[in-house]
Amino acid sequence: MKLLTTLFLFVLTGAIFVVGLGVYLGPDGMKNCGEVPANKGDECVKADAIVVVSGGDTKARTAQGIELFKKGWSNYMVLSGAAADKSGPSNAEAMKLQAIDAGVPESLIMLDETSETTKENASNSINIFKDYQIKSVILVTSAYHQRRAGLEFGKRAENTIKIINHPVKEDNQWDGWWWTRPSGWYLAVSELAKIAIFYIGGSR
Repeated sequence: MKLLTTLFLFVLTGAIFVVGLGVYLGPDGMKNCGEVPANKGDECVKADAIVVVSGGDTKARTAQGIELFKKGWSNYMVLSGAAADKSGPSNAEAMKLQAIDAGVPESLIMLDETSETTKENASNSINIFKDYQIKSVILVTSAYHQRRAGLEFGKRAENTIKIINHPVKEDNQWDGWWWTRPSGWYLAVSELAKIAIFYIGGSR
């Protein structure tokens, strides 16, 4: 009986840790909102822009931003990311083409084509926000990356721009079963390390 109790507590503790880590890495400021904007709180109203950062499963991140745009969460999209392959177009340009193919007017898309890190995504996007007097944005990235991206954007927004986190729940790198794969643990531990670096004064 004692062995079974110990085993049960071990499994329960592990489950709580896994769930807690997933929730921590992927904060969602819109989790209590409906499908379309409504007056249910500051995070459930239309934002000035939707910003999507590239990396990981860029297509899934862009698709999430497009879905938000089509459901009326904003009239503008900001797409951020340099080229993964320097001989080709930027990630932001590829994201724009995906958005246009999905019906988003080109005139409503703004690009940051030079960012190679999350820190640069934040800095360059914030400059765009300031240039266009954008005061509130929905930030879209993969769930494992959402916490760190939100921290970087929040730091540079300096309380002048409202950042609302809204992660892609599942993509080709991350889903509810991430903890069953070595790649999932690699992403989770890497993000925790980078978040720690952020808090001690550096960021990547």
